Amino acid sequence: MTIQQVPTPPGEITGQVLFYSRPEPLSPEAHGKLGFKSVDAPFAFAASAHILPLQVSEFGPAALNYPIIFAGEFKTPMAILGIRPGENLFVSAQGQYEESAYIPSFIRRYPFVLAGGEGSEQLIVCIDREAPMLVEGGDVPLFVDGKLSTFSQNAVDFCSNFETERRRTDEFVARLKGLDLFEAKAATFTPRSADGIQGQPVQIADYFAISEERLNALPDKDLRDLHVTGALRQISAHAISMFNWERLINRAAARVAVAGHA
Repeated sequence: MTIQQVPTPPGEITGQVLFYSRPEPLSPEAHGKLGFKSVDAPFAFAASAHILPLQVSEFGPAALNYPIIFAGEFKTPMAILGIRPGENLFVSAQGQYEESAYIPSFIRRYPFVLAGGEGSEQLIVCIDREAPMLVEGGDVPLFVDGKLSTFSQNAVDFCSNFETERRRTDEFVARLKGLDLFEAKAATFTPRSADGIQGQPVQIADYFAISEERLNALPDKDLRDLHVTGALRQISAHAISMFNWERLINRAAARVAVAGHA
């Protein structure tokens, strides 16, 4: 993917994307002096994201840490990072991501992103001009002699691959819809007081999951197709990820306990 290096970007950027306060089409004219610098809280921008879109290629590593659900009418795959809106349980108060946790690509691509231009289907590479790690004279320049630096080109390639994986994810979900494998589910937990008294169950999420019963009832031909295309492996990762609901709830309880003690 290449960037149109023109003084005036082709059209206004439309829509909103989580994390991006002021997206601007990347160009040497507007951003030739900008560079990347290290910041003390590199993941502070993601601290309030308790749920994020996930690519199907990420199901395996993401299943080690997060419940993977399908949300809404379009059954969008999502990673659950917290049980309360506005709280990512994997980002510390110091803006650091938990070292052992998988970081979704939706976070890793920041502050770069692909966006659509008004009246055009073309995707434009943008940056969030409000990103704290982008400053004039930064250690790693965005441009060198008017051309993308190696760092920027790698970021553009990552965004391009992200878009390719997004389309693959759409195809994966469409296949599951066609086989009627989704069922509505709810995540709940039962709180206990300090003295062990059990409270009333609390529902924390409504979502869609892949039905094991419907999967097992598929004809051999459909099961074979899911296996050959790799979809069955991703389905298994989704199923395994459901065990992370309890871990997530325990993580939330531990954070509350620490905050209360402090």
